[in-house]
Amino acid sequence: MGNDDQQPPALPTTLTVDGETFTITARPDGGYHYVWLTGRNEGYGFSSSRTHTVGNPDAPTLVLTLQQHEDSIRDFLAMIDPDTGYIE
Repeated sequence: MGNDDQQPPALPTTLTVDGETFTITARPDGGYHYVWLTGRNEGYGFSSSRTHTVGNPDAPTLVLTLQQHEDSIRDFLAMIDPDTGYIE
């Protein structure tokens, strides 16, 4: 793992993980949205939300490193049913 893996990528960005390509964009709530470009179901993907202390909507935005984005994508791919292309 190089130093670039520990830096947050500029968004939006496209990232290929284990042969699968995703576009990552920032969500207005401070989270991220991932669209699976090479998946069999157009527009399919997942989102993550920032976490903050209840009652503190002004908490800092969650900033993920490149490695953390890759880990999130791998977790998502591990849940995919190979027969349907959707989460099992």
